[in-house]
Amino acid sequence: MVYISKVYTRSGDDGGTMLATGDRVGKDHQRIRSYGDIDETNCVIGMLRTELARSAAPASHPGYAARVDAELGAIQQELFNLGAELATPMPEGETPKLAVHDRHVDRLEREIDAHNDALEPLRSFILPGGGAVAAVAHLARTVCRRAERELVALSRLEPVRPAAMHYVNRLSDYLFVLSRSLTHTLGEPEVLWDPASV
Repeated sequence: MVYISKVYTRSGDDGGTMLATGDRVGKDHQRIRSYGDIDETNCVIGMLRTELARSAAPASHPGYAARVDAELGAIQQELFNLGAELATPMPEGETPKLAVHDRHVDRLEREIDAHNDALEPLRSFILPGGGAVAAVAHLARTVCRRAERELVALSRLEPVRPAAMHYVNRLSDYLFVLSRSLTHTLGEPEVLWDPASV
C-alpha cells in the first residue's frame, strides 16, 4: 500500500503539502493540523508502550501488561487509519477505505469499563503523575484532547464523520482511565487535587 524510496522530495519547501486526494494545501491547513495531532497522539502512545515494557509491570503483572500493550497496539493501528481518513477529504456521507468505525468506539468503551471496574470512584480531580508509566498515559490523554479540539475545528469547516469524532473523544477517556488503572495496578500513589493547599 505504501512505498517510500526517498524521504525528501523538496515539494514541501514552499510550505505546502499534498493530501491523499492529490490536492495541495498549506501545511498550516486545518486538515493537516487535525491529522498532525492524531500522529502526535500515536507517537505518545508509542512512548507509553515503551515505558510500560521497561517498567516492572511485565514481570510483576504479566497478564495485565500484555493486555494493556495489546489494547494500545490496536489503538495505534486505528490512529493510522484515522490519519489516513483525515488525509482523504470525502463528500459528506461517504466513508474512505481506511477509517475508524463505531465498532472501534464500542471496543474502547468496553475497555474503559473493564479498567474502571477495578478502581475506586473519584471524589476529586487527580494530579497527572502516578508513576512514570501513568504519567505518560496522562501526556497521551492531553495530546489526544488537543487532537479532538483540532478535529472539532475541522468539522466546522468540512465534513468529518461522526465515528471519527466519537473515537477521539472516547480515546481520551480511555487514556484517563488507563492512567488511573496503571497507577493502581503498579502500586503508585494517586495524588488528589487539593485546591486549599495553595
